[in-house]
Amino acid sequence: MTDQLWTKSATELAELINDGEVSSVEVVDAHLARIEQVNPALNAITVEMADLARDEAAKADTTRADGSVLGPLHGVPFTIKENIDQVGFATTQGVAALADAQPPRNAPTVQRMLDAGAIPIGRTNMPELGLRVSTDNALRGLTRNPWSFEHTAGGSSGGEGSAIASGMSPIGLGNDIGGSVRNPALCCGIAALKPGYGRIPRVPSLPPTEPGISAQLMAVEGPMARTVSDLRVGYEILSGRLPADPRIADAPLDGAVVPRRCGVVRSLGVHPVDTGARQAVDHAAAAMADAGWEIVELAAPELNAVHEVWLRLLAFDFSEVIDQLALIMGGDEIRVLRALIEEASEIPGSAQQLFMERLRLQKVWSEMFAITPIVIGPGWNTGPFVHGADIEVGRQMKILEDQLSFVVPGNALGLPVVALSTDQHEGLPIGVQIYADHWREDLCLEAAAVVEAVNGSRRPIDPVWIE
Repeated sequence: MTDQLWTKSATELAELINDGEVSSVEVVDAHLARIEQVNPALNAITVEMADLARDEAAKADTTRADGSVLGPLHGVPFTIKENIDQVGFATTQGVAALADAQPPRNAPTVQRMLDAGAIPIGRTNMPELGLRVSTDNALRGLTRNPWSFEHTAGGSSGGEGSAIASGMSPIGLGNDIGGSVRNPALCCGIAALKPGYGRIPRVPSLPPTEPGISAQLMAVEGPMARTVSDLRVGYEILSGRLPADPRIADAPLDGAVVPRRCGVVRSLGVHPVDTGARQAVDHAAAAMADAGWEIVELAAPELNAVHEVWLRLLAFDFSEVIDQLALIMGGDEIRVLRALIEEASEIPGSAQQLFMERLRLQKVWSEMFAITPIVIGPGWNTGPFVHGADIEVGRQMKILEDQLSFVVPGNALGLPVVALSTDQHEGLPIGVQIYADHWREDLCLEAAAVVEAVNGSRRPIDPVWIE
């Protein structure tokens, strides 16, 4: 069994360790061996923590032998994106100028995983400052998608997506301001939860410790894994009030019973949805129907207006610091960021009107959820693109508008979303997103479990070179 431990989910591993069928040392060693085997080709894990992980695994086995109460992920390895603070390791943000940025404290998500008994095994790659939907940077290099080395692993948590999909890690930590846990999940064939606003604390310990408007309103931390059950465990571990982040509430993790009615979005207006993406939605809708849910065809409300809100909120932060960012970021990344700021500046309306519009759209979507408590639609409009397409001159904003058309409502409106890989199209993963109203992550996870039960959870794959 021990040579296949890297294929198992986090919850499976926790159960095996808890029952004494395997040791934490065996689990960690299996994942370290897998990292040695596949990471040189994928470049998903940027810092391997072999000595630390083995020491913590030995301690975990001693704790179990002593009969102590064990956490829900006792002895299970996990990975951490490079913009999440972990004491002893630089919070590089994928930027060479921050290669030595040592945080004084663990991020709340890291600390809560440690408190749950999980063992950090590696740091994972990301684009510079998380500002691309693909993962590459001058400091760490290009992360490859295990399904095809020619195609993006997604971004900005692309290292997590690639590592989890290939069996280097069973569960990991990412964050999401424009699909950054969901994009890699869809590209790499796994699952991710973007929680709603106010659910999981986000407290950086390096400057700027008080984030700007877009980060305050739209950026959230979230788990990534290969199974919905692992997302559920991550959600339970990471959620809850923390005085250092007064935005976070101790809201119940599960809400009231709702009508078993599921809205299905098959078209995204002017944004084309290709055959594979439509097929994924069809399969998810069929799974929900077979489970007894009434299926209601609908259009996602005012996607263009939602995208404009998202764009303008981002521009609030970055237009103020673009000249400083140009000193530490690559030229292509800055060019795309300037294009985003310019496009946002052409959208009419004052700051006050922007926030009024955001609230109006939140009400519109909430009214939709009152009728259809779960809404399923495409993940990306197409499968993963080839490396570099997102910074191609003349094309970069088009990719953002098309691929993220059903992604950014989660950020702009503060909604919970699960991204779930369900299918393959032309040899690459493709999947769906499952939305629910504010505070109803439980409904997203419930529906994702229904879809997963029919389509199957994603198992780790060996890296594949596709000509």
